[in-house]
Amino acid sequence: MSFTTDIKKELTGLETGRKCCQLAQLTGFTRFAGSIVIIGGKPGLKVTTDNAAVARLFITLVKEYFGAKTALQIESGQLMSKGRSYSLIVTPEMNAEAILRELGILGVLEGSNYIKDGLESTNYKKRCCKKAALRGIFLAAGSMSDPAKAYHLEISCANSVIASDVKKLLGSFGLKGKVVSRRNKEIVYLKDGEQISEFLAVLGCNKQLFRFEDIRIAKEIKNKANRINNCEGANLDKTVNAAQKVISDINYIEKTVGLDYLPGKLRETAVLRRDNPELALSELAQLFEPPLGKSGLYHRLEKISEAASELKGN
Repeated sequence: MSFTTDIKKELTGLETGRKCCQLAQLTGFTRFAGSIVIIGGKPGLKVTTDNAAVARLFITLVKEYFGAKTALQIESGQLMSKGRSYSLIVTPEMNAEAILRELGILGVLEGSNYIKDGLESTNYKKRCCKKAALRGIFLAAGSMSDPAKAYHLEISCANSVIASDVKKLLGSFGLKGKVVSRRNKEIVYLKDGEQISEFLAVLGCNKQLFRFEDIRIAKEIKNKANRINNCEGANLDKTVNAAQKVISDINYIEKTVGLDYLPGKLRETAVLRRDNPELALSELAQLFEPPLGKSGLYHRLEKISEAASELKGN
């Protein structure tokens, strides 16, 4: 199963919570998965999902909060290119119009119904209710990439008003959602690993949170090891190149004027460097009597290279 499927499976197994949280979750879910249908000239509510567990949760929430029953329709290949879709309908006889109003989907103006924009924020004022609203939103329109490949979590919104409301809702938990337009949709997304981790914690999706953190830690350890290896490789290349240059300078001096051209300490250093090309500076410094410090040895090697430059007329 995909990471998205696993998250939704865990979310559908959580307690539905208090009445206020049930309303908040229904508000988030129906705004993204719901639509108004006209049955016998009156408005009804239709919710569509491709996830059987999510469909069962909606039936439970509608029954527990509104005391209403839903009619279930199972269709093959209608919502997605493969698999089943589940259509849940609350009919006018089950007070669908009143339910639509309480969920913030229908409003009344001068005695007539109209479809409201955005999320009904009055249905999730409390912090616990905001969490429930986000659970409903993710169950309806959320998806997440495999974190082993990339950090990317998104919520597909029908318009910019809803996208703005989702951003505000995320922001109430310190989450910085960004928005991009894609195929006539507004996508609110998170790409930072820590932010996605916090989002899963807000949802109360602890099992998948721990799984995500295991993957994230493993990736960070691997990336850190790669950075260290790259750094060590770069330092090794730098050391080897420096050693080769000094040895080249020593060979030039020896061939042109002989190493006796150098003062005693530099001559000793040149011989040891020439005869031990594989040693690092710290190892080479230990061959002196008494041993030299690394900085002292580096200073002598610089003097040798300066002498070679003078002989070359540089």
